[in-house]
Amino acid sequence: MPVNGPGVHPSLYGAAVTAAPDVRRTSAACTSFLRGAADAEWTAPVPELDFTVVGVIAHAAECCLWYAIDLAAGGVDLKAIEHRVRTDGPADVVPTGVVDTFETYAGIVAAVVDASPPTARGFHPMGTADPSGFAAMACDEMLIHTHDAARGLGRDFEPSPDLAAAVLRRLFPWVTTSDDPWRWLQWANGRIALDGRPRQNDWAWHCAPLDVWDGHVPTRPTRPA
Repeated sequence: MPVNGPGVHPSLYGAAVTAAPDVRRTSAACTSFLRGAADAEWTAPVPELDFTVVGVIAHAAECCLWYAIDLAAGGVDLKAIEHRVRTDGPADVVPTGVVDTFETYAGIVAAVVDASPPTARGFHPMGTADPSGFAAMACDEMLIHTHDAARGLGRDFEPSPDLAAAVLRRLFPWVTTSDDPWRWLQWANGRIALDGRPRQNDWAWHCAPLDVWDGHVPTRPTRPA
């Protein structure tokens, strides 16, 4: 059904994620936190997820590389590719090498977004995304999964409100609130219940261009095995 509301206050939180600088800024915030937690137990499980701390950060890194590949592929669903970030090994692999890989893959998707015209499109199961959609998905992966890692480590991670709000505006345009965008971003990603709204189990992004959003809340697509 359509969702109406006041919207995120533009003078306070700015525009939606649209470009590579947002990806680089997100990467810097996340990697700073992760490097500061290098002495923690990275094999610890993440509460309520089938990931360890190192596993969830490796997953976020892999997603960033996939988004770069999918945007560069011009809409083709490349099914012959496999890649994996290691989640075991000595200290120069876990956590140091994993965080370095996270930062590097974020840089790759930022570079591809930078090099792509606004008319470029790439495959994603939740919609044919433009460069801003891929930039926003990369930011969302990094922010939410760094928060997941923080929960597994028993620590706190909170990005700047304007960055959280920018991701909300781009991927979840039906979330119409100016109050605590980081909490609302967690809710939109199915991490928490909030303000009487239950935790989301079937959430989805709007990663296609914002100007084609029809005002309805999407649901997660079912992809054939």
